[in-house]
Formats: sequence, C-alpha cells, structure tokens
Amino acid sequence: MANSTDSGSRREYYPLRAVDLLAIVLFWGVLAVIATVGRELDPRIPGIPARVMAAVVTATYVEYALWALITVPILWLTSRYSIEGGRRWGRLLLFLVLGIAIAILMDSLLARVREMLMSPEGRMRRRPPPSLVGLGFFDDLMVFVAVLGAGVARDYFLRYRTRLEETVRLQAQLTQARLDVLRNQLNPHFLFNTLNAVSALAERDPKGVRRMIARLSDLLRYTLEESTEQEVPLHRELDLLGEYIELMQIRFQGKLNVEIDVEDNVREALVPNLILQPIVENALKHGVGQISGAGHITLRAGRTAENLVIVVTDNGPGPGGGEEGVGLKNTNARLREMYGEVYRVVLRPTSGNSGSGAAGTQAEIVLPFHTAALTARAS
Repeated sequence: MANSTDSGSRREYYPLRAVDLLAIVLFWGVLAVIATVGRELDPRIPGIPARVMAAVVTATYVEYALWALITVPILWLTSRYSIEGGRRWGRLLLFLVLGIAIAILMDSLLARVREMLMSPEGRMRRRPPPSLVGLGFFDDLMVFVAVLGAGVARDYFLRYRTRLEETVRLQAQLTQARLDVLRNQLNPHFLFNTLNAVSALAERDPKGVRRMIARLSDLLRYTLEESTEQEVPLHRELDLLGEYIELMQIRFQGKLNVEIDVEDNVREALVPNLILQPIVENALKHGVGQISGAGHITLRAGRTAENLVIVVTDNGPGPGGGEEGVGLKNTNARLREMYGEVYRVVLRPTSGNSGSGAAGTQAEIVLPFHTAALTARAS
C-alpha cells in the first residue's frame, strides 16, 4: 500500500484507497440491509401503519449512509494522527472529545430526519430532544468507538507491515553487501595466484606466459562484466572454468590432466557466480600442487532428488596434506549467505583409498537445484 509522509512530523500515514472506500460502503450497506430486514420481521410490525414503517426503513438507510460518510474521516484521522508514539494519551483524549461531539451530532441529526419522515401518526410517538444521557447518544458513541477501533487496528497493521518490509529489505542489503565483500576477496586472491604462476614461467616459457596473460585477460574481463550477478547457469561457469584450466595447464607444463563430466540435465541449473574456479584452485594448490608426479583432477556434476551435486576429486596428498584455502573458505561463506542451511560442503579422502596408501581429496558441494534466481537469505 502506498503511504505518505507528513512534512511537519515526518510520520508516515496511509491514505484510503479505492478498495478501502468500497469496503466501507459494502460494510455499512450490509449492516443497513440486516437492520432493515430485522425491523420488518419485528412481531410488532403489523400494528404499525405502512407509512410509519416506510419512514423507519428510510431513516435506517439514512443513518447507515451517514455513518459510512463519517467512517472515512475517522479512518483517515487514526492514521494521520496515530496513537502510536509519544502523544498517545493526548490523541486518545482528542478522539474521545471528537466521539462525543459526533455522537451528539448524529443523535440530533437522526432525530430530525425521523421527524421529517414520520407521518402525523408517527410524530405523536417521536422521541424527546437528545441529551447527553439519552439512549441514542450512547448508541452512537459506541458506534464511533467501534469505528475508531477499526481505524486504529488498520493503522497498526499497515505500520507493522511497513516495518517488516523495511527489515526484510535491510537484511537483503546486508546479505548482498556480505556477498560482494566475499566475492571481491576471491577476485584479488585468484589474480595474485595467477600472477605468481606467470612470474614463475617468465624465463622458462615466454610463449606460455603470453598465452597465460591472454587467458588471464579473458578471465578478468568475464569477472568484471558479470560482477553484478550472484547466480549464473552452470554451463557459463564451465566455460569460465575451461579458460582457467587452460591457463593452469600452461603453468603445469603438461603435467595436469582435468576431466569434466557434467550431466546434460543440470547445465541450465543456477549456481553462485565463480563457484567452480575456487574449488578447482583449492584442488590444485593443496592437492596436485603438493605432489611431484602428474596431477589429475575430475569434476562431475549431476542431480540427486532436489539437489545439484558437484564433486571435484584430485590425486593430491589428501585432506591432511594442507589446510583449506582462502578461496574455498570464502566459497563456503558465500554459500551460507545465499542458501542458509540448504547447502553442504564436504572435504574427505577419495572414496576407496582409505588405508591403502593411495591419496586424494574429494570436495563435494550440494546446492538446491533451481533454474530461477533465488533471493539471497540473511544468515
């Protein structure tokens, strides 16, 4: 619902919309019909002349129409001058005085309407002039209190909803800020490691260095162009990973073999931007980078029930061969920010190698499978 702000008090209030006005008309219209039917079914009706009865019915509709008109400014006042805040008691007193005035006015006005509508027979039974202790006055005052209560309830509900929406918005902004910080940590970390590799090959393989610089340029262009997206299709991540793997194969001088096996039905699944490169980088640095022979990395991706499962396996020294890298730590933090508890990252020895003297590490990442963007959740 659109809200307005009072320039003097800087408090928001909520003008009545067309749907609110329609609800007011329908509410009082239904009450008028119910009241009219009840009076026509009154067992005393047969003894009342038809003209008098017609006047009673007309007066009933006039009464509820007046209350419908008065309800509009009452609801506006309860929002414009909300009792929420430091002036609660003063405004409650103001509403009480207003209610007494409206009750006296309605009682007097309805008495005049009935007098005008009544036939000469009806005038003989007209009620005395209204007073502050009259029954009609208290009835009208109770109606005002009921309308006032509805206006206060509406104001509280709309203010609560606005605060709730603001809280959700601020939490989303905070989560987005955290994700941006984590991703900005990943990019310099990746660039630093790659430049180290370029420096190591500068004298031994100038041609390879030129190729590495070209691939690095492509990777940097990608990260800059896609920096606003938190999730991208898996096939785009695989394209980026291909550039990175080619760059690393130049660095390892033919001693790195990478196998990628991705099921066709998961290529359109959305994954966090730059999710694969830090995992493979972690396998290179803390896995195959720690052995003297040829390195082998396998990446597999598939779907299990409602989850996307990505598994990266290396033939390095195993989980005990080195600590979890910065890239993998930040990746874990990003996933926690984006998916809450609906994700899993597990590092374990390569299946089947335990106790055999062989080595290797398997990194398994389980994400909720989806092809439509998820809103980042606050932790």
